[in-house]
Amino acid sequence: MVSIRLKRVGKKGSATFRFVVSDKRKDTIGPALEILGSYNPHVNPPAIQVKADRVQYWLSKGAQPSASVHNLLVTAGALKAEKVIVAKAKKPKEEVKPEAKAAPKAESKPEVKPEAAKPEVKAEVKVEDPAPQEKIEEKKAEEPVKS
Repeated sequence: MVSIRLKRVGKKGSATFRFVVSDKRKDTIGPALEILGSYNPHVNPPAIQVKADRVQYWLSKGAQPSASVHNLLVTAGALKAEKVIVAKAKKPKEEVKPEAKAAPKAESKPEVKPEAAKPEVKAEVKVEDPAPQEKIEEKKAEEPVKS
């Protein structure tokens, strides 16, 4: 599939772009099928130079412009269409009804029947050797005292 995309050219910090026709599966760094124009965003107003007849030719052959290229072509007058929204739109927040705010939260929870409640489990802990301290004291008494 053929697409019309922007190819970055120029020095670091002052990049300009070219409108190129290339295979969509290939990188824009490689050779292009055709250069259709240029775009310089650093001047006021941004400079857009496009070969409108060649753009129409490639669009008739099935080339798909990227969203940014589409918007620039509309701005330049080479394409008669509406601009495409590039950024994703945020979802609107759901409005909370005043009645929902006043309603207590306990009503929305299902009631728990006392029969369905789990009984408490009491565990007994058995201590097998209740006096380990006595054994330690016996060992200390058996050892001779060094002076």
